[in-house]
Amino acid sequence: MRAVIQRVKSAQVTVDGSVVGSIGYGLLVLLGVSEGDTVDDGTWLAGKIANLRIFPDADGKMNVSLVDSGGAVLLVSQFTLYGDCRKGRRPSFIRAAPPDIAEPAYERFGDQLRDAGVESIAFGSFGANMDVELVNDGPVTLVIDSP
Repeated sequence: MRAVIQRVKSAQVTVDGSVVGSIGYGLLVLLGVSEGDTVDDGTWLAGKIANLRIFPDADGKMNVSLVDSGGAVLLVSQFTLYGDCRKGRRPSFIRAAPPDIAEPAYERFGDQLRDAGVESIAFGSFGANMDVELVNDGPVTLVIDSP
């Protein structure tokens, strides 16, 4: 699994003009699933995201986790995170899991975040063409790959 996480002041996902998910302070998580990913990969990644100390403490240092800050997650499925652009001019998405594997893993990942202590989770719409809006805080953007 691969996640691009962005610390945000707010974020929302719109599909066909309707907001399907929105959060205030927290993390926008773009999640890519590959065919070989396991439940353990999701558990590890959810724990890592929930407990990374990337929110400011009273002194402004990144020293507080998502769980400790009480922040929310907006979780958006994004198979293009596995796009391979090394050859030619069109990305190859052969490493991305097909929808019948990726969608259950994406939905399970929301549960894994809850199990890791994240209380508020909003979702994008799997497989839809989404408009994602965010107010990046910092900016703080990290890429995390599961083992």
